[in-house]
This record gives sequence, C-alpha cells and structure tokens, in this order.
Amino acid sequence: MRRWLISFLMLVLTVAARGEEISWKAGSAMVAITPPLGTPLAGYYHRRGSEGVHDDLYARAWVLEQAETTVAMVALDLISTRRAFVEEARALVEAQTGIPAAHVMISATHAHTGPVLAGNALYDRQGANEPLAQAFSEALPAKIAQAVSEASQKRVPIELLAAEGEEDSIAFHRRFHMRDGTVGWNPGKMNPNIIKPVGPIDPAVPVVAWRERSEAGRFLGAYVNHAVHLDNVGGPIISADLPFTLTENLRAAIDADLVTLYTSGACGDLNHVDVTWNARQKGPENAARMGTILAGEVLKTWRHLEPVVGKLQVRSTRVALDLPKLSEDAAVKAKAILEGETTDRNRGSFMQLVFAHKVMDVVQREGRPFEVEVQVITVGDALCWVALPGEIFVELGLDLKAASPFGQTIITELSNGSIGYVPTRKGFRQGAYEVVSSRVAAGSGERLVEEAHALLHACYVALGNDSK
Repeated sequence: MRRWLISFLMLVLTVAARGEEISWKAGSAMVAITPPLGTPLAGYYHRRGSEGVHDDLYARAWVLEQAETTVAMVALDLISTRRAFVEEARALVEAQTGIPAAHVMISATHAHTGPVLAGNALYDRQGANEPLAQAFSEALPAKIAQAVSEASQKRVPIELLAAEGEEDSIAFHRRFHMRDGTVGWNPGKMNPNIIKPVGPIDPAVPVVAWRERSEAGRFLGAYVNHAVHLDNVGGPIISADLPFTLTENLRAAIDADLVTLYTSGACGDLNHVDVTWNARQKGPENAARMGTILAGEVLKTWRHLEPVVGKLQVRSTRVALDLPKLSEDAAVKAKAILEGETTDRNRGSFMQLVFAHKVMDVVQREGRPFEVEVQVITVGDALCWVALPGEIFVELGLDLKAASPFGQTIITELSNGSIGYVPTRKGFRQGAYEVVSSRVAAGSGERLVEEAHALLHACYVALGNDSK
C-alpha cells in the first residue's frame, strides 16, 4: 500500500511539474485573400491593375492555448499592415473566439506583389483609392478573423518545439559605402564604385513547430522567420513571393496539411540582391530559388527541434515616436514636386516623390507623434516573439536579440501597424532612401528596442528569475 502511495504521489508531482507542457493546445488555418484581377499592386508603380495570379495570397493563423492564456498569430501575404485594419480584425477575433484583442499579433511578409493598402499617400498614386483596392481593404479584417476563428476551432493537444538554423546566402545589406564618400542605396550589380556594405545581415532562421499529441503525432503548424526584403517577382502578377515556395516545399516534405507562418525579421536595410553576382535576380524564378534554399535550411533544422515548455505570457505597450524635423521650406518644395508629378521612374524623380509624400504626411500630423505598439509573446524563458511596427534596420534587431534574456528571440517586423522605415541613429546620419522616406525622428528605432527589452524583462522576471 505504501509503495503504491509513493508511486501515486510521484506521478502527481511529475504531472504537476509538466503541467505547462501537457496543457498546450493549438490550431492552425489559412484563408485565401487573393484580390480580383485588376486590383493595383503595392510594388507595381503604375495605376494599371494586376493581370494574373502566379500563386494565391493567404492569411495564415495559429492559435496557441495554455491554461487560461490564449494567443493568436497571423501572417499576411501583404506588403504591410495598417493600424486601422489590425484594430478592426482584433475586435472581430475577440467577438468570435473570445481571444483578447491584445493577444492577437498580426504581421505582414512584405510581399510587393500583393494589393496596395490605403493609409500611405505614396500608395494613393498607385491606386489605393480605386474601387477594387478599397473593397479588398474593407473585406480584409473579416478574412483575418475567419482564419483565426477556424484555427481556434481546430485546437488539439500539442507539443511545442523550437530550434534555430542559419542561412547567409539569400539576404544582403543594400546600403554601401561608395568611393565618393556617400552611402548608396541599391547601387546596382558589379558597380565599381562600391567599397563595402554599411552593415551586417542577420542569418538566423528561427523555426517553431507544433505536433499533435496523438498516435499519429502529425506536425500541423510551423513558424519560420528570416530577415530578407521580399521584392522578387515584380510586375503585374499577384504572388506571395518567397513564402509560396517555402510553404509548398515544407508541406511536401512534412505534411500536406501543414500551415506555415512566414514572417520577416528586421530587414529594413536588407534585400535579396547580391551585387557581386552578375546574374539576374528577379522574377518568380528567383523567388522560387530563394524559397527552396530557405526551405532546405528549415528541413535541416527540423531534426534539431526541442520541446519548449514554460508559462505563456503576452505583453504590449504603446509608444509615442517623434516626427522628423523638417526645414522651413520643406512643405513648399514638397507641394511643387507633387504638382509636377509624373510617371517618370528614374531614381531622381522617385526620390523626390518619396521626399514629397513623406513631408506632406508629417505636416498633416501637425506635430502629433506617431502612436505605435510594441508587443511580445513569451514561452518560459526559452522562446519569445517581438512584434515591431515598421521596416526595422537589421542592427536594431541584432541589438534586441543580444539584449534579450530569452533563449531564442524572434523579431517580426511590419506587425500590428507600420510607420515605414525605422533606421538606426547612425543610418539617419548617413542618409539615402530609407532616411528620406522615414516618417519618424532619429532615435525612434533605439526607443522601440528599449521598450521591447523592457517588456521582455518584465516577462522574464515574472517567471521568478533574477534581473538579467
């Protein structure tokens, strides 16, 4: 009797110790968001609408549940997120599933061959106000909520696992020190005036997956993140770009029902162009090449997946970011540029338009700072996601990872709204396209890193850990 009692108590203690692990549930789903033909595309700088579909666009959703805490993560095959549709989608999710709006993370992959989105004057000239684009934007929140609702309904007991790979051959820094002393942006292949890249890349390939706690043990969810700018396909053809090939390869290799969420790491100053390689890196073929390479690294990493246990936490904060300082005559110059606007795509004209739209956006705010959200999701002290609202320079992402107290830190940019490019202080001093375009003041990126680290620190300490 005593031996039986001891065995029973040991079993109870073991179950209690593993309670957080065995209480996990998850579900995944994907809903097509492909717009109709004729819808203007975000990266196609003409008002003519899309003319074909290479592959469909999706809202892909995960729902993770642990005890009383449930979160939803959504990856959209779109160029960006807008705060307005994020808030509407979150409200619908909460009404339909009971998942708190603040527990929903919505990110975009930055696919340029998806529809234009309202909310940025530079996109208005590309047709964001046209009927098909407006209809897409109006329908999007309901489709996001549908994906989360379907994922929520599919929740099953699961085991959560994670690992991290490395891939350094498909992403490149796109800002360069030039022989004339300037910093150049996308200076072209084999350019003899290039000295060296301004900064590094982030080769990390974080992989998170979940599998059913059943005899079959099927993997039905994967989350892949990498820091690279998606602008391969181009032209008037709808495509999810690299994530299409990545997700199809993983489904073929792992499970036909696998739902893979792909998100972009901090890659505001990175792209897919190797300036030392004299070959064409454009079109669906290059997207497929990159997607295949990344899928290969994910599959190599797959065998290293380890269980992730610990308390699930969600925290967020609102941050006020100052506007950039403008010269006294900036608005006058901007108006003159816009009044003489043409469809000329040479670099000088393009940069003038970028400057003009930025100035008008800033002026219209009448000094009001941008209110943005920083959000984190953590699991124990082993894993965390950090959602940041813009195209974040890679150095900021690397700094945040270095400061994070969590074993594996995943940074997902263009999340829960976007304020465009967020350079480092050093980047602001160097200038070039991203700085000309940026709607926020120098130091905004470092401020986001500080706020994100504070949230991560609070989650870490809440686990009973000492300050780190």
